[in-house]
Amino acid sequence: MSDLFVKICGLRTEQDVDTAVDAGADAVGFVFASGARTVDGATAWRLARLVPDRVLTVGVFRGQSLDEVRRLTEESGIRAVQLHGDEGVEYYESLRAEGRTLIRATAATDVPVNNGELGEDLLLLDAPDPGSGKPWNWSSPAFVAPTGRWLLAGGLHPGNVRRAAEATGAWGVDVSSGVESERGVKSPELIRAFVTEARRTPSGA
Repeated sequence: MSDLFVKICGLRTEQDVDTAVDAGADAVGFVFASGARTVDGATAWRLARLVPDRVLTVGVFRGQSLDEVRRLTEESGIRAVQLHGDEGVEYYESLRAEGRTLIRATAATDVPVNNGELGEDLLLLDAPDPGSGKPWNWSSPAFVAPTGRWLLAGGLHPGNVRRAAEATGAWGVDVSSGVESERGVKSPELIRAFVTEARRTPSGA
């Protein structure tokens, strides 16, 4: 699991982006949904220009209209769309036609979910309150891992990311509040530590 896919989300400054890229993140996220980490299209465009092609740029939306999603993706030039909401298959099909990578984010429940059910490229399992930093019970014996490529999110930080990934068999991990010094403010030290721990080879392996 040393090749675990790592996404650092909620970036708002040039330092955030530079640190995440230099640390080896595979994807960086810009939040367009309302909250402490929200950026506008122009800011996301400026920051996305700093990101090399090998790193996926992701726009995060929650319950926003298709027109707004399209407008902000065009303004920012991001390459992937992450949707937190109850969007249906038609919503995904419409965005699919525009050629962007699609990520479906959903809260982890007792009901198994699988990647691709709505036409998404990646599935993200999050806590019931996304962005809160509160973990969900990913270590529960009742947890059933999705099939296909999926990202684990919700309450992850440098101290638990390796254990969480090994316990769930996740293809990748996503973090936002777990690498912040205060709500909405990223810590370069925590970003670097998170990527290092996520990629650490387990002792004895």
